[in-house]
Amino acid sequence: MSTLTVEAIARARAVRVTDDDLVVDLTDGRTITVPLVWFPKLLHATPGQRRRWDLLGEGEGIHWPAIDEDLNVAGLLRGTPAPPSPPRKRRRSNNSRQPSARRVRSS
Repeated sequence: MSTLTVEAIARARAVRVTDDDLVVDLTDGRTITVPLVWFPKLLHATPGQRRRWDLLGEGEGIHWPAIDEDLNVAGLLRGTPAPPSPPRKRRRSNNSRQPSARRVRSS
């Protein structure tokens, strides 16, 4: 006897962002809730920016245009937080330059 294996692709139907969580309703009836701290761009976005989202493809992903954030539904199901952002290079102003070391010759 053979069996048929069907792999369903998780698709988002609706999205809401609370003060603490990202909540995604899936087309198959499941709801995913993940901590908002996993996604710093969403965490620091305004309520208006959080409310304006678009589904990518047939719901495989979610895009927030105002903050340029894209999340993959499969990644949410795996529990994958956003990768850390690279550290910013600090720029020194001309006023805060350190004096350069001088080379002293011995006599």
